[in-house]
Amino acid sequence: MKNIVFSLLIVFVVFFSLATGCEKNKPENEPVSALTVKILSYNVKNCQGMDGVVSYQRVADVIKRIDAEVVALQELDSATQRSKGVVVLDELARLTGMYRTYGASIDYQGGKYGIGILTKEKPLSWKRVPLPGREEPRSLLIVELKDIVFGCTHFSLTEEDRLSSAYIVSNSLKDYTKPVFLAGDLNAIPESSVIQSIENYFTILNKTTSPTSPSNNPSKCIDYILGLKKQGTVFTTKQTVVEQEPVASDHLPVWAEIGINK
Repeated sequence: MKNIVFSLLIVFVVFFSLATGCEKNKPENEPVSALTVKILSYNVKNCQGMDGVVSYQRVADVIKRIDAEVVALQELDSATQRSKGVVVLDELARLTGMYRTYGASIDYQGGKYGIGILTKEKPLSWKRVPLPGREEPRSLLIVELKDIVFGCTHFSLTEEDRLSSAYIVSNSLKDYTKPVFLAGDLNAIPESSVIQSIENYFTILNKTTSPTSPSNNPSKCIDYILGLKKQGTVFTTKQTVVEQEPVASDHLPVWAEIGINK
């Protein structure tokens, strides 16, 4: 009986030694599991449709149908006379059940006018960076989430301002250690010098051959989803779609599902 117990003890010790040895010999640089994020960019024109009707529910329904984790929104009134005192982003957040972050670019009609971000998870932090705009000042809005950093912007109508904005945006995002995305209305077509400049810093993740504006007869792509180029981060576009929604706004919503490997 003692011999049997002793033999079992030896087997256990050998097995434990092999197991712990294997654990110690695991590669230190195992690849991190891929993260997937769905991103939507939508210039909503204060939720005024091509039919002239203002409908927050109609735009919220589009956002809910696409079901993205992060949403970049442009052209948002906040308590202006034009919006009859309504804070547009608050309405969209309420109707979609998402967290809201607002970036005011200008004072307008007793309120504010700017851009916004909706997220499924509560942001850890946020900040606004002013951008040049000769017809009106512009903004970059940044939120930091658990796994990514996300920026929303709406570039100027003036090319010189857009070129300056490309540099300011990349410089404002370069120090984050997490994967960084940017989405918005850049008011520039893919062949422009502005987009060529942007591509020095960012990878375009949506299909630029799919036009996004105007929504009722789309002829040009000016809305983008981008990933900041940095060593060790690889973006893979799993799917990207320009939704055919010709009435809710004067832009079409564009979204992309992106895989991230580090």
